[in-house]
Amino acid sequence: MTTTLTDRYLAATLRSVPADRRDEIDTELRASIADMIDGRTADGVDAATAERDVLNELGDPAQLAASYANRRLQLIGPEYYLAWQRLLIVLVSTIPAIVGTVVGVVQATTSDNVGGAIGAGISTAINVALQIAFWVTAVFALLERLGTSLNLPRWSVDRLPDSSARRDTNLADTCASIVMLLLFIGFLPWQHFQTVVGDDGRLPIIDPALWTSWLPVLIAVLLGTIVLELAKYRARRWTGRLVLVNVVLNLAYAVPVIWLLLTDRFFNPDFVAHFAWLRDGGVDTVSRISVVVIVAITIWDIIDSALKAPAPPPNPHPTPPHPHPHPTPTPLIMRLAAV
Repeated sequence: MTTTLTDRYLAATLRSVPADRRDEIDTELRASIADMIDGRTADGVDAATAERDVLNELGDPAQLAASYANRRLQLIGPEYYLAWQRLLIVLVSTIPAIVGTVVGVVQATTSDNVGGAIGAGISTAINVALQIAFWVTAVFALLERLGTSLNLPRWSVDRLPDSSARRDTNLADTCASIVMLLLFIGFLPWQHFQTVVGDDGRLPIIDPALWTSWLPVLIAVLLGTIVLELAKYRARRWTGRLVLVNVVLNLAYAVPVIWLLLTDRFFNPDFVAHFAWLRDGGVDTVSRISVVVIVAITIWDIIDSALKAPAPPPNPHPTPPHPHPHPTPTPLIMRLAAV
């Protein structure tokens, strides 16, 4: 028995459709192909050429089988794509940086290899980003294959942003800033109670005496910065008042820390004595570098917030000059002299 192109095409198509539908699809598709071939031969095309043209027009058998089986041929379809994209951007833009920073700080405080600590932090951040991208994509692909509804609200024009109230802050940046601040606040008590030198004794990095003076103040300033981030997000952008508060909070944090670093009151003396490179002048280098970094970040943050704040709008109804200005009042000392 001679096998035709149509037989081979149908065999390739039917192997990818449910078994209980193969006879039905075979009959339907074979009849459609025959009708299309007859239509072309009626126009004068020979049967072999007509058959080849019809099968080429139908396309890849695997794609045709997917349409019969109602099977998606994309990993993330349009119904789920935007939700997948938005969630992935939020997670990848915040979590890897946070985890990498924490790992780098812990490595730097438990070993003398600063370069290795930086490398460990970067490597961890990349690995976390890849894991997030893989698992988020896998979950969304599974949800789509199972036909699980995300119950997302239907889009309408009511959700269009107001062009007159442009937002210069986004949720991802705000969340990232708040998480970093919370991690730093948590690091302060953590370094006090958790040893970082590998022995059984507690050896804080920061001088424990500061808990009765400056550390509570610095924590209060950091909490105030969190409130500032929330206020900035609610206001949609930097405003003049928020810039002023930002200047105050920056100076309230930078000035005490710089003073403590320059007067050798920031680091725990026992912690410095435990490491030879710190004891032999390394702590002075660390302090100077820290001061330069703090000054640079403070100046940059203040300038950046000031540049992003909108300029006050001009007065659309300026007060016209008075036609008969009042005479300048004579100073009291001159009037007394005149008397």
